[in-house]
Amino acid sequence: MADDNPFRELPASLVQEILDRTEQISRELLNTFIDLKENKQIWREQLQASGLVKHETYLPNVQTPTSCGIDGAFAIERLLAIDLIAGGAVAVEGLTPPSEDRYWPEPQHLVYVDTEAHHPDTNSILRGIMMGMELQLAINAPHDVVFLDGSLTTPTIFFNQALSKLQTAPTLKASQQLQTNIVAYLDAYIKILTASRTDHYWLAMPKYTTRREIGDQLQWPNSYDDRGILSSVLEPGQYTEPLPIKEPESEWHITTNGLSSEYREKATEFVEKITRLLNGVRIVYYRPTSWLPALRLEMSQAIALNPARLATALSAVKHQCAVAAMMEPYPLYMADRMVKHLSKSVPAFRQIASQHLSENYDGNIDDVFTNLHGYRTESGR
Repeated sequence: MADDNPFRELPASLVQEILDRTEQISRELLNTFIDLKENKQIWREQLQASGLVKHETYLPNVQTPTSCGIDGAFAIERLLAIDLIAGGAVAVEGLTPPSEDRYWPEPQHLVYVDTEAHHPDTNSILRGIMMGMELQLAINAPHDVVFLDGSLTTPTIFFNQALSKLQTAPTLKASQQLQTNIVAYLDAYIKILTASRTDHYWLAMPKYTTRREIGDQLQWPNSYDDRGILSSVLEPGQYTEPLPIKEPESEWHITTNGLSSEYREKATEFVEKITRLLNGVRIVYYRPTSWLPALRLEMSQAIALNPARLATALSAVKHQCAVAAMMEPYPLYMADRMVKHLSKSVPAFRQIASQHLSENYDGNIDDVFTNLHGYRTESGR
């Protein structure tokens, strides 16, 4: 049964201090909403005058495409003797258009599970593996449009963090897994950034972003990001003209120094291509319905700058946003819900492993339960 009292194990004085602050926080939020309301018309007129806002009816009519959503997660169960690690990616088919048949009777997935010696860099390396599996699922999906959770620049960040740790953790099993597959991961990333096939579309949809491509151009207040303002300004069916993604302060970079010579040359070649392709990423804000905020879509310029392909992309988003309770396309929402349960399931895998060990270990049974005991308390999960 779910705990009905979220404050049950907190000190009463701490809870009271939080409650005392609630009134002040409410006033601050009210001032923010009032500011948004008072400036809404001004920002809308600026956007209209800039020519950056369009309506979906100006795009070509297209057939509703099939789609799927992909998300990933990883988890590390830190035991006294060893770590139990798991990373995975799940692909969920979207709502099927009336004229199409289902491709997948069940969600698709890739998973990596292993034991690992304690090491502080396992997190970064496992995150890179998870990202690679997401990209591989994305390029192999038989659907017209594939929704990716996060930004199109996220793989660059995760791969760079993961590969930079190879030199400090070369003996980890996860390091070997990453080395063996990194070329395939980077190749999948290139295919997504290129999007050269006219029957395949990849749309990255970050839930949260601080980028302000439009806000900087129109000199909107720095206290709001683009999505916050555009959710109030855009009318249902409106979208913004594709714009180049905001470049980082330093150039896009993925290190390959930690790779062995067997993989480094090809990986370096792919990384150079990826950094060039990132400059072609375009962003579009689209508000498909009145009950949704503006959605940030990131895509290859091959999709964004072609009216027919852009129309197909927006059509997929709108078709999958048919339920008011979901603040993102249906398959992405479902994939996110599924992968969030990965970390909750790892302790169960540990219990199963404990049972098998107990049945087969010929030493003191206390050794099994002691060494497979988790560092964290049950309430801390």
